[in-house]
Amino acid sequence: MTYPAAAAAAVADEEDESPESPAENLDLILHHLLPFLLAAALSARSLVGRWRLIHSKLSFLGAALADAAASPHWPSNPLFCDHLLPALRATLRSLRALSARCLDPSLSSGKLRLQSDLDVAASALTLHLHDLHLLLRSGLLHHDASPPNSSSASDDDAAIVLPLPGPSASRAEVVLFIRDLFARLQIGAIDLKHQALDSLLDLVAADPAKFSRLVAEEGDLPPLLRLLDASDHSLRDRAAAAVSLLASASDASRRAIFEEGVLGPLLRLVDSGSPALKERAAAAIQAMTADPACAWAVSAYGGVSILVSACHSGSGSPVVQALAAGSLKNVAAIDDIRSAMADEGAVPALVDLVLSGNLEAQKNAALCLASLASMGGAEIRAAIMQESGLLHLLQFLRDAPDPEATDHALRAISALAASSAAAKLLSSSAPFFAQLTDLIKRGSAGVQQLAATLVADLSPGEDIKRSMAESMPALIKMMECSKPASAQEAAAGALTSLLSVRSNRRELSRDEKSVTRLVQMLDPRNEAVGKELPVAVAVALTAGVGGGARKRITEAGACRHLQKLADADVPGAKKALQRIAGGRLKNLFSIAWPQ
Repeated sequence: MTYPAAAAAAVADEEDESPESPAENLDLILHHLLPFLLAAALSARSLVGRWRLIHSKLSFLGAALADAAASPHWPSNPLFCDHLLPALRATLRSLRALSARCLDPSLSSGKLRLQSDLDVAASALTLHLHDLHLLLRSGLLHHDASPPNSSSASDDDAAIVLPLPGPSASRAEVVLFIRDLFARLQIGAIDLKHQALDSLLDLVAADPAKFSRLVAEEGDLPPLLRLLDASDHSLRDRAAAAVSLLASASDASRRAIFEEGVLGPLLRLVDSGSPALKERAAAAIQAMTADPACAWAVSAYGGVSILVSACHSGSGSPVVQALAAGSLKNVAAIDDIRSAMADEGAVPALVDLVLSGNLEAQKNAALCLASLASMGGAEIRAAIMQESGLLHLLQFLRDAPDPEATDHALRAISALAASSAAAKLLSSSAPFFAQLTDLIKRGSAGVQQLAATLVADLSPGEDIKRSMAESMPALIKMMECSKPASAQEAAAGALTSLLSVRSNRRELSRDEKSVTRLVQMLDPRNEAVGKELPVAVAVALTAGVGGGARKRITEAGACRHLQKLADADVPGAKKALQRIAGGRLKNLFSIAWPQ
């Protein structure tokens, strides 16, 4: 018997003893299998190139195992003892058998078959080296991972290496836990991966902002993202849940998974995954596209057409429709993507969703249409009008069940009003202005501003303006609020438009509280409100031939304020004085008004 054959027989005899403890297993690998295979690789006479590569891997493996053996707590680490060592031993036994086959000069089993078997063994060695280096880098072998009550713990319990960190856990403890769970994602069987994903979900859910940042810093994210394409449905579902949580938990975790290329696998899941996977993936995409740094990449991954398809009626879950519409709303802020959205048929899908989707889908679709109409140019606004988008939005506004829906509908209508066709239709709609009147009187601050802006920008007839007279006191109150300035401008613009009707001027001048509020805003000592806007309203209020409004505003003390404003060259102040005083302007300026 030749030396290699004798050595192989000796090693086989050693293995027949079936080591029971991890220490015996490691000893067999380090002192019997590895030395034999290193010698066999150098003495190979067939497929020498492949054996040289295997020899190199075996040398690295021996050094890494020696480092692991020098770690103080490797015997208590289940990943190393229960998963890595047995798998490594099986690979080395396979190599031992292959080395014996290479002793046969005739290669009776076939050269191509032997080449393939050696390549498989070399790949397995590469995987073992990766796992071993992973454990060494993580520092887990330096941590005592013995489970509590280890004498009675089951094998499944032993696989749970570390307990979930509590609220008082130190950063080092959390980091160790994160490294452990990401190690379990890569080493061992599917059950370990399931447990690792459950641990990750529990950890991040306990404190999303804090722990997601640590996961981004310390976690090995690519193996997690690869599980989005796993063949095991349960693994994919858990991985999608974890990615969705990381996408929404913090900017750091969102950008970390984006930079690792998560968007492509997520879009594939939305396109062809199961209903549950589509929902998780769509939620992650919506969270990620809220960051403009991530939103631009949707088009690069071919995601616009996938998201548009997900918005179509009958495409699947209403939840997915709403999330896809939310993602399109986010990416519509990117110039290049807006044109791609129009080309992919986003406009008809979104217009249909305004009425056919669930409430969240309707809101997202309305906001997306608002972005397209306001930033997409005349061509996109024309496309929305052609698809009856304005009519759908008006119906959504009438039926809006909550203030947020009202706000989103008004934003879309306001953006669409830049179209001459939309402005003409809206300006002639008495029911629409009746609703604006009610919103100005009773809506939230944001809704009031949107409604007032529409009144100021559109050109309704006198009858419609007359019907809105009851909104004027609310518009005066809006002007008293110093922030935001745009709300004051909207209210002043709406008032100026409504006061072009004589009956409205008479109506407002008879409202003592509103006149008093207006005059107080004209007072130079009132620094909370700029003066140009109330002066403009005063000019509008005192227009025409009737003297009732001029008389009441004079009696309220407006003239002394206007004189001071005129002296300060506030635009419109002199004009207001001229209208109030008529031909008595010189006398008016000579009066010493009480301070």
